[in-house]
Amino acid sequence: MKRAAYPDIIRKLPRVKHSMDGVEGWLAQGKDFQIVFFELEPTARVPPHSHSAQFGVVMEGELALTIGDETGTYKKGDTYFIPEGVVHHAEPRSFVLAMDFFAEPDRYRAV
Repeated sequence: MKRAAYPDIIRKLPRVKHSMDGVEGWLAQGKDFQIVFFELEPTARVPPHSHSAQFGVVMEGELALTIGDETGTYKKGDTYFIPEGVVHHAEPRSFVLAMDFFAEPDRYRAV
């Protein structure tokens, strides 16, 4: 079975600069926001951190996401909201495609 991947229209966007192993991202930049299309390998770990508000959707795969003190499992089609300043971290349980909207224009920089 072929592994899911974003289409070329997404992969032609600028890649995001970050320091997480097993994570790739493509950036859609707005004046007051960013949307990042993430690919997470099963070995990836997103360490605890916080920032502005974030809304996301799992496009493929399964993701363990801890928001504050609550951990949930998110699968294809599930959405999540992380309020501004709330510490969160994630661990994929499989290969994951996720799309995240950040309520800030400079969360990530393009490579």
